[in-house]
Amino acid sequence: MDRIGENDCGVTKPEGVRVTGNRRALRDIKNLVGAPLHPCAVTKRASTDKSNLGHKNPTFVPRRPRTRKFAATLANKSQADGHHEHIGNERKHDPQIPSLLSSSSLDTCTATDTNEHGLSEELPMPMAEETEEMDISDPEEVEMENLAVEMIPDIDSCDSKDPLAAVDYVEDIYSFYRQIEVTSCVGPDYMSNQFDINEKMRAILIDWLIEVHYKFELMDETLFLTINIIDRFLERQTVLRKKLQLVGVTAMLLACKYEEVSVPVVEDLILISDRAYTRNEVLAMEKLILKTLQFNMSVPTPYVFMRRFLKAAQSDIQLELLSFFIMELCLVEYKMLKFRPSLLAAAAIYTAQCTLKGFKHWNKTCELHTAYPEDRLLECSMLMVGFHLKAGTGKLTGVHRKYSTFKYGCAAKSEPALFLLNAGL
Repeated sequence: MDRIGENDCGVTKPEGVRVTGNRRALRDIKNLVGAPLHPCAVTKRASTDKSNLGHKNPTFVPRRPRTRKFAATLANKSQADGHHEHIGNERKHDPQIPSLLSSSSLDTCTATDTNEHGLSEELPMPMAEETEEMDISDPEEVEMENLAVEMIPDIDSCDSKDPLAAVDYVEDIYSFYRQIEVTSCVGPDYMSNQFDINEKMRAILIDWLIEVHYKFELMDETLFLTINIIDRFLERQTVLRKKLQLVGVTAMLLACKYEEVSVPVVEDLILISDRAYTRNEVLAMEKLILKTLQFNMSVPTPYVFMRRFLKAAQSDIQLELLSFFIMELCLVEYKMLKFRPSLLAAAAIYTAQCTLKGFKHWNKTCELHTAYPEDRLLECSMLMVGFHLKAGTGKLTGVHRKYSTFKYGCAAKSEPALFLLNAGL
């Protein structure tokens, strides 16, 4: 036997084998039935299937999902003789295992040592454990599961090309918001620690700030952050009655600095408060609020969740305006502090949908993205319907007047969903 080359140490060239280039040509495979249709379709790992032990040419089983009928076929074939002609004849009569034609393209695979029949002894057979891993359930069940998944639309597909939408991270962002939203909440009874103010004074202040916000044409985020700053500050710091309005205008100044592009100047806020405070008092209160809140302005308010949940509801402008009208009615009410921002947002949209449609409406998409089923929203929604019913009455009508304008679609003039008041909890 001759040496092939000085770079192939220890490798000898068998007699009768033609060498072409750097590889050895395959011997005649004699068109054996069962050869794979596609070259290199089988891995090089040796088989340990007990049904093939003792056979020089192991049974060739095509890889396919293992159904019950196919499993029975494999069990029967594991006891059959491993001769290739016998395998070929058996496959001709078996409707479950299609016949595979040999292909001359097999020479594209890496050459291996062949046995006397021309087949590689290293060709692996799928083991019983491997076929179990490929086992699938009933195709009809799989099809129904896929159909159920497809019924829930991808609400972010329309923004896939918008880098500002952060489609790749939006689910993680809102998951983080849910984890930290408790940090933006206050105790529902914090007014008990105040000795000179009460919840009615708070309602008067917020109703006035909503009008100021509307007059200055500020962003929606600014209003929600302003009220959040006020509540978190009042929970930690006692305030005199005559300083409550100062807390309100200063909180709005801080929210404007955080959210707005064009920030109102201090003199504008002093003027809007009828010059009740000086510039130095406003700046001093600003320092006190920031120190009390430890400069934490990044909290998820109901507005953050409103934008996401409205997208999940596939809202139009009418639903959006009515949802924000209901939500701003809740900002005035002290009793609504017991609900989380995400729950308030989901309940506002649910109540608005029921108001416009005239019946209960909360689909699977809304439930998926809000993580609130309908029964979790009913308590909060019933309170919102009550606020909607009395929005135009009493002394605090700032929200009603704002949403009675044409700019806000006259959302305040819609009929409240009174049927929700009779809904069982």
